[in-house]
Amino acid sequence: MSAILPDSLAARLRGIPPFHVMELLARAQALEAQGHDIIHLEVGEPDFPSPEPVIRAAQAFLAKGQVRYTPAVGLPALREAISGFYAERFSANVDPERIIITAGASGALLLAVAALTNPGDEWLLTDPGYPCNRQFVQAFNGSVRTLPVSATTAWQPTAEQLGAAWGPHTKGLLLASPANPTGSVLSPTELNALCANARAAGKQVIVDEIYQGLVYGETASSVLGQRQDIFVVNSFSKYFGMTGWRLGWLVVPEGFARPVEMLAQHLFIAASTPAQHAALTAFSSECLEILELRRQAFASRRNGMLKGLRELGFGIGHEPAGAFYIYANIAGLATDSMEFAHRLLDQAGVACTPGKDFGDWQAAAHLRLAYTADETRIAEALERIRSVL
Repeated sequence: MSAILPDSLAARLRGIPPFHVMELLARAQALEAQGHDIIHLEVGEPDFPSPEPVIRAAQAFLAKGQVRYTPAVGLPALREAISGFYAERFSANVDPERIIITAGASGALLLAVAALTNPGDEWLLTDPGYPCNRQFVQAFNGSVRTLPVSATTAWQPTAEQLGAAWGPHTKGLLLASPANPTGSVLSPTELNALCANARAAGKQVIVDEIYQGLVYGETASSVLGQRQDIFVVNSFSKYFGMTGWRLGWLVVPEGFARPVEMLAQHLFIAASTPAQHAALTAFSSECLEILELRRQAFASRRNGMLKGLRELGFGIGHEPAGAFYIYANIAGLATDSMEFAHRLLDQAGVACTPGKDFGDWQAAAHLRLAYTADETRIAEALERIRSVL
């Protein structure tokens, strides 16, 4: 097979940056192969196993041997279960017909952006923010304008920023709460106000709620408790601990369900059938009790890591209230987070993610550390970092 020549690649592929943390991962794996013990604080997925009720449900379904396509929008029973979850947990009235089951949150983001973006349309994204979002926009020949956010505004955009940013080609705004990499959480009032600002300007809104449920010190909420005119992305990966099952969902406003269904038919056929049947059990009382214990464990880890990082001289300008990340300022410890991340890996055996993976704004001054390791390992990681400093 002949090699693909560079000039035969689509232009959109030439500007895609790598995940810089992959260099760190490759180095970490090489060190582990040499017998070194590496503590992984760079991983963006829960370290807990899939909940036992979910595994049992998948096994029972697979034992029947009838693993066939579901409708493109997902199992009716699963859409009903998600609708019921919104009603019971968040007092949100979401018609199951507006819920599209997807291949992970990535599939939901792809469908939402594809359904809304024409060539030349501009989307506003936060910096720092989830890096794949800009690639979703650019894949459909849209453009991205970033909104620099910082700890002074709780790592979220302000109404004033939005007012100044709306342009003639701006299609909409993509928000996340809780957010990656900062763990920032918008209150229902704040989130509603930002959505109202966008809709008043005639812009669309996509809200990423994939870390919903993983909040600490406050009650989990959904924007769907207040608004039904926006797109909402969610997932079974983070709160439900089902990353490798690749299952998520998209809630669309009235009038969008049928067009998005047809798009899903062509792009994906359907999400994983075993994963959908397994996920039906994710909303059972048995499973939710397990998830609550895990949320409490994350809260305890968060508190320990915050305390330890502050003692080491890391800056925490705004305490994360959700997800499982701390976006820490290293300005008092090093000048470049990429170099610092490599130093921590090589000298301490601690892997974390440099800010460059999440944007450009103040990236060199920040590291993302994930508390996706148990408290003993986190304590050991902090001691190893202390030895380097």
